Amino acid sequence: MPFSSLSSQLRGLAALCVVATSFAAQEPPPVASNALPSAAKGANDGSISTRKDARTITLRIPAPRGQIVDREGEPLAQNVMAYQVALQFKQLEAADRDFVVNWGRTRIAHAAAVVKNLAIPTDDELYDHYRHRRWLPLILSEQISAKDAKGLESKLGSDMILHPVYRRFYPEEGLAAHVIGFTGSVGKLPTGPINFNEPLWEEVEGRSGLEKIYDKQLVGEPGTKKLLFDESGEKLFDEQPTRPRTGGTVVTTINARWQKLAEKVLKSGCKRGAFVVIDAVTGEVLVMASKPTFNLNTIDTDYKALEADPSRPMVALSYQGTYPPASTFKPIVALAALNNGTVSEDTEIYCPAAIEIGNHVFNNWSKAPEGSIDVKRAIARSCNPWFYQVGIKVGPGNFLSLARRLGYGEKTGLPLLGENSGLVPNNEWFLQHEKRRILDGDTANLSIGQGVLLASPLQVAQAMAGIANGGAVPKLQLVRQVQDSRGRVTEANRPERRAWLGVDPVAVEVVRKGMRDVVNAGYGTGKAAQLSFTEMCGKTGTAQWGPASKEQRLAWFAGFFPFDNPRYSFAVLYEGRPGETVSGGRMAAPMVKAFFEPLKEEIKETIAPPPKAVLIVEDGDSPKGDGKHQETILKAIPVESGDGTVVNPPEPEDMPAPKAVPVDPKDLPVETEDGP
Repeated sequence: MPFSSLSSQLRGLAALCVVATSFAAQEPPPVASNALPSAAKGANDGSISTRKDARTITLRIPAPRGQIVDREGEPLAQNVMAYQVALQFKQLEAADRDFVVNWGRTRIAHAAAVVKNLAIPTDDELYDHYRHRRWLPLILSEQISAKDAKGLESKLGSDMILHPVYRRFYPEEGLAAHVIGFTGSVGKLPTGPINFNEPLWEEVEGRSGLEKIYDKQLVGEPGTKKLLFDESGEKLFDEQPTRPRTGGTVVTTINARWQKLAEKVLKSGCKRGAFVVIDAVTGEVLVMASKPTFNLNTIDTDYKALEADPSRPMVALSYQGTYPPASTFKPIVALAALNNGTVSEDTEIYCPAAIEIGNHVFNNWSKAPEGSIDVKRAIARSCNPWFYQVGIKVGPGNFLSLARRLGYGEKTGLPLLGENSGLVPNNEWFLQHEKRRILDGDTANLSIGQGVLLASPLQVAQAMAGIANGGAVPKLQLVRQVQDSRGRVTEANRPERRAWLGVDPVAVEVVRKGMRDVVNAGYGTGKAAQLSFTEMCGKTGTAQWGPASKEQRLAWFAGFFPFDNPRYSFAVLYEGRPGETVSGGRMAAPMVKAFFEPLKEEIKETIAPPPKAVLIVEDGDSPKGDGKHQETILKAIPVESGDGTVVNPPEPEDMPAPKAVPVDPKDLPVETEDGP
């Protein structure tokens, strides 16, 4: 949905609010006076009295909460009408306690036969509500959908109503659940005497995710409702001096279609895992998926079960989970070594099957020697002995410092609750926790992304964006803009740089070549991620993780593409089950292909190099005119695009139609006699 249509949607919601409040204040169905039985017939048959008890009531109308939408305007969080079963008292002629209680009990009992889980009030609650609040409905149920409410309407019986309210609704249920978040009630409706400006129904507030972080922008401005009842209980006056104004719209960077596909890939590809995709140029987060997840629409009833679930579905593995980055960290070590001259592109280092450092033996992942290899093959083969040796030569200070510039060890700065900063140790950390400085054995472990080094999938994808860019790490973005209820942009984010890497572009190019070979060379470890439409650069990873007794491992695949002009970076995590044999090439890499390949046509259009402009040349050999006034004929010469294909100028009918962009009238130029 284009952004220009968002404001009209919001105006529709505001109008809906007016309808809702009108329904909320409606009187019970009229009853003919000759049909009213006398009070002598029993408590169920009380009639409307002429008791002198006038009331003026001022209520607050909660505003519809604003939407949260994806980058294309597709709603991720919005409002729908819901209803609550309620008892609407009349002013009774016989108003002693027993009469009022029996009158209410009879009607509630009838409704309880057709409504599940109806909250049955105590006698005290019934009588107190009649004494202090009989002009307002007594709410007896949780929210019921409009569809279910329609089926109940004719079955509730007399004096039972369906009280309309707004329900927060998530059209895609659990899509990006951890990022979007959910709402909860601000508090129960008051009891006792009616307070000035109390809410017409329970108000909600953001409890997690963007719902909480942007609660102020989403909450809207409440309206006012005034009611006047005469001494006999008849409503004399009902108006809305101020109408509620819908909250603003939060436009995220998430691509809902991509997010849905990523969650589908995770569902079929692993028991637990995460998938993150970033626009490496702008820093916009397009996908942030975690498995397990949960249904936002049923959070009220499921919350306690979700909290008690040992699989911890409410923890976002994509940004709250931290893991050893394993071999996805090796390109950083290689980049540090190339940048400071420890190795060059052609330097070959002998790599045996294992290396002894101190009292420990450090093995190659394959337990086989690789022979003498250069940096590109070391990356493609993920050769542990090469990185053990080079990491020690470079020194942990150098490659860990580069890792920090790439975003390891710090929160990304995105509007996320509970984001984990991970861990990049230094000597101070080792002195505090291990009572010693970093030793060569520690350095060897850190060089292959093991040991105490920890990162989230989001941080790994961010680091890949930095390597893709070469010169700088983009500042990540999760929200593109915030619009007010009229569709005006009140907040907007633009691409920014997070940090300069300060590395030699030649060194970056060599690392990219090695990562390209991971996927595209016959000896690479990530061939299962190969795409049919572009050259991907990637890195597999397999890590020991968790308590040794569990024998649990992780599988990673992270990278970026295309090789020539990187646009997208990503990271995929696969949590292995205890005792399961896993590898990045077998578990994580296929998920990357399963995600990007179906998006082939869309991505090809995005990553295609821009066509060159058409050159205009003069043809002096083609005079035109009467000989006195010759005209030079201009010819358009098609030129080649970046991929060598001939690009012709588009025909007029092929040109995209211009789109109208809504603007603030204050921004329009002032017209004068001479024009704007």
